[in-house]
Amino acid sequence: MAIELNTKYGTIHISDEAIAVIAGSAAMECYGLVGMASRKQFKDGFAELIGRENLARGVEVNLENNQLSIHLYIIVSYGTKISEVAHNIQQKVKYVLTEVVGLEVAYVNISVQGVRVSS
Repeated sequence: MAIELNTKYGTIHISDEAIAVIAGSAAMECYGLVGMASRKQFKDGFAELIGRENLARGVEVNLENNQLSIHLYIIVSYGTKISEVAHNIQQKVKYVLTEVVGLEVAYVNISVQGVRVSS
């Protein structure tokens, strides 16, 4: 499923994967985030930390009734306030997708999959 933007010059199709990578990259810029977690699997009760090359695996993109919702699966740094980190990520992702890409974002949901000591 791709998102379609109509402009005066023509139509732009943006894949879910591209939106997921942009959202993941925006989130990675936020303080207190160790990394993205895989949304599909746990290993021995621990969330798998995803490298920068696979950011889309930690992001879910949904488009329903012309409303875009983003769901991020994250691992936060030990010693940070989880609610503050999540709030900062929500604001950053919504800002980047709205201002840089030109998409209307209804929701940015966060699932904290783990806490790790950052190196």
